[in-house]
Amino acid sequence: MSDRIRRWLAPLPRALRRMLVLLIGSTVLIAGLLMLVLPGPGILVIIVGLAILAIEFAWAEALLIQARERAGRLARKFRAENDRRG
Repeated sequence: MSDRIRRWLAPLPRALRRMLVLLIGSTVLIAGLLMLVLPGPGILVIIVGLAILAIEFAWAEALLIQARERAGRLARKFRAENDRRG
């Protein structure tokens, strides 16, 4: 998916491309943060926002890697607890 988006953005000037990615990614990220206290899949939306930002920003890619690792650890923890119960 990321490659498809990058190909679509490639013809745009770099400054415009970075602004679009920043605007869209930040909006999705803020929505995810709000969903942590409001109803909705906050963590999933935060990861999607970071994935959008990671198209152009290295700091977002580093945060995305950390978020994926934490989500994976959390999923393994819940699976282990479910296996013990059932």
